[in-house]
Amino acid sequence: MTLNGMTDGVPSTGPTQTTPTVALFVTCLVDLFRPSVGFAAIKLLENAGCKVVVPPNQTCCGQPAYNSGDREDTKAIARQVIETFEGYDYVVAPSGSCGSTLKKHYPELFADDPAWHERATRFSQKVHELVSFLTDVRGVTAVDAALPATVTYHDSCSGLRELGIREQPRKLLRTVEGLTLKELPEADVCCGFGGTFCVKYPDVSNAIVGKKTKHIASTGADMLLAGDLGCLMNMDGKLKREKIGVEVRHVAEVLAGMTDKPPIGGKL
Repeated sequence: MTLNGMTDGVPSTGPTQTTPTVALFVTCLVDLFRPSVGFAAIKLLENAGCKVVVPPNQTCCGQPAYNSGDREDTKAIARQVIETFEGYDYVVAPSGSCGSTLKKHYPELFADDPAWHERATRFSQKVHELVSFLTDVRGVTAVDAALPATVTYHDSCSGLRELGIREQPRKLLRTVEGLTLKELPEADVCCGFGGTFCVKYPDVSNAIVGKKTKHIASTGADMLLAGDLGCLMNMDGKLKREKIGVEVRHVAEVLAGMTDKPPIGGKL
C-alpha cells in the first residue's frame, strides 16, 4: 500500500498510556485513489498525541465480499486483519463503512466459532472511525486549520447509522478558521454508492445520486465534504457529469489543513 511503512512501530502495552499507539487502517480506496487522506489522518492523529503505525501487510477489510454474501472469504480476510492489527492500542480508519465492517460485522461473522468470536470482539472494541476517535476518545475539541470557503457535509450511511457519527465532524469543522458550514438538505439520505450496490443496480444508483447532487447545488457551497471516499467519488462523478462546480474532498483533508492538493477528480 502507498502509506504502508510510512510510520514504523510495534504494539504498545495498553491504551491507558499517555501516547497510545494507533494502527491506521488505510482502506483500499484511500490507498489506490486518494493517499492524501491517509497522510491527513496521520497528521490529525499525531496532533492528537498518538503514535501512528501503518502495518505493511494490511489489505481490504472484506466489505465487498461481505455485502455480496461471501461469508467464507470474508472470514479469511477478517482473520488476517485481526492478526495484523489486534496488538495495537487502537485501530483507526478514515471511513465509516470500513470502520463499521471491522467493528460491527467481524464479531457477527464468527458467531459459530467461539474462539474467533471472542478474538474478533476484543479486536472490535479497539476500532474507531477517524473523526469520532479524535473527538470521542482523544477529546479533541478544535483543529489548527484555516479554509476561507463555504462547505456542506454528507453523512455516509454506515458511519451515521452503524457508528453514530454525525455531530463529530460538524463540531470540528466549526473550528476551522474562515470556514462556513451550510447544512445539506437530506444529508442523511444515501448517495447511491453502496459499494457493490451501484454495480448491481446502476440505474437506481444514478437516480439516487442525481437527487443528492441537486441538494448539494441548492446549498450554494463551494465544497462538499464527507468521511467516506466511496461516497465522495460517487457524488463527485455525478457533479462533474452535471457540470456543477463544487469541489469534493474528504473531511480529514480540511481538518488537517491539507487542501493544497487538487480536489477529488482533479481541478474543476
